Amino acid sequence: MQRRNFIRLVGGGVVVSATTQMAACSLSSDYPARAVEAWNGPQRESDPRRRALAYAITAPNPHNLQPWRVDLRERGVITVLTDPKRVLPQTDPFGRQILIGHGAFIELLLMALAEQGFDAEVSLWPEGEFGVELKGWDERPLARITLKAGGANDPLFAQVLKRHTPKSDYDTNRLVPSDDLKSLLTSITDTRIRVGGTVSTLDLQPLRDLCWQSAQVELQTPLSVMESIELTRVGPEEILRHRDGISLNGWMVRALTALGQFDRSAPPAQGSQAYKAMVGRFQGHSQTSMGFVWISAKNRRADQILAGRAYVRLQLKATELGLGVHPMSQALQEFPEMAPHYRRAHQLTLNRPAPTSPDDETLQMFCRLGYTNKPAPATPRRPLDSFLRI
Repeated sequence: MQRRNFIRLVGGGVVVSATTQMAACSLSSDYPARAVEAWNGPQRESDPRRRALAYAITAPNPHNLQPWRVDLRERGVITVLTDPKRVLPQTDPFGRQILIGHGAFIELLLMALAEQGFDAEVSLWPEGEFGVELKGWDERPLARITLKAGGANDPLFAQVLKRHTPKSDYDTNRLVPSDDLKSLLTSITDTRIRVGGTVSTLDLQPLRDLCWQSAQVELQTPLSVMESIELTRVGPEEILRHRDGISLNGWMVRALTALGQFDRSAPPAQGSQAYKAMVGRFQGHSQTSMGFVWISAKNRRADQILAGRAYVRLQLKATELGLGVHPMSQALQEFPEMAPHYRRAHQLTLNRPAPTSPDDETLQMFCRLGYTNKPAPATPRRPLDSFLRI
């Protein structure tokens, strides 16, 4: 057969026809338009609560689980609940990251209500807060938000539909100005929250190494890596069907999946093409970090929600500055194999030991900073009605 009819996928040891390869390459890596339609903003929503929720569902959240549910049956009230099935028992066994995501959701919700002339009274845990263990989580309300007249427009609201998390390598030729870091840090004014960061070249490598070493632990621990793999959506059909999780739409991963080379029923074997792709992505993210920013607070449930509210504001400010902020949460995951890196993260950023009680200062968010060579894409979101209990 003619050589031009066959090519070899680099490093994969899989031979496919050139015709198939060219077809795969011609397919766009963009997410299906319907999967990201939430980023167009509310469409013909007359209820101000639904209109505000249309913005809130774009909030950043772990593994893009979108774990919130909303009850609108009480007039003039928005009741926020948690979907107990949308949690991460392996990497987030105490639900801390999930509640940070809820905090981001609530902050965007309040900002969107204010844009419409509404103030809001927020009552957390009106029927009692969740316990420490995920197994005790249920559908009791996380927050009851009562609408009132008033509300001042927030300048950062203009960034809500522009805010996207850059999950790609940063440009190592572009330094992050110290003035931009200062603008980020001073954008958080809640005194219950502490923010810190660095763009000093002397500080970067230890923090880059922390990111890379902790990512390897996640990838080499079967239960933790499978949690991510089970939430991976490959190709436009899966992405559109789920509109959540970790979306991959590049031609290479789609080709590997079609050829059975990306097995999602088991952790990828070390040395396999799938493993190399996963490792390479995390290594690139870690070693191209051009700065870091972190958020700390006490570690009670209300503090976790406050941290989420602060985090989304930090991301909105970064969007205004043209700066990328991407969480590197692996070192903050609270499963046994990660414990040494969890301690190291607290030492490097807060200069203190890891917390031993909910009243101890706890590292809630840890993110890399930098500039991307092209804008980060919007990530899929489920339709608004799928979150509602009406």
